Amino acid sequence: MALSDPQGILASPFTIIYCRDETADIEAIVSIVRQNQVEQIIVGLPRSMNGSLGKQAEKVKAFTQELFKHTEVAIDFRDERLSTVSAKRLMQATTSKKNRQKAKDDAVAAAIILQGYLDETPGQ
Repeated sequence: MALSDPQGILASPFTIIYCRDETADIEAIVSIVRQNQVEQIIVGLPRSMNGSLGKQAEKVKAFTQELFKHTEVAIDFRDERLSTVSAKRLMQATTSKKNRQKAKDDAVAAAIILQGYLDETPGQ
């Protein structure tokens, strides 16, 4: 999970929610949304390389529909293809090998997804 600054300019890795069960995961997300006064949720949608939606993307959409029932915050999707690859490359370029092993690729990938959204959506 990543969060942006209040002005919606810079995305930063925030935390990782380890999937336990849908109810617990939704509660964790809603809690973070409330605590951080989140105004919009951007969900990474894992499209296939050809742009189609596969099984995992359908699972993400179903989870997002459930999440939507528990929050009044707007939810939007963002293509997440290659975000983890980009995160790993960024971590390799900017951190030592020792620190890279501790880095959370998924949180960095979330920040990359959110930053792409922020860059394309001025004034959010």
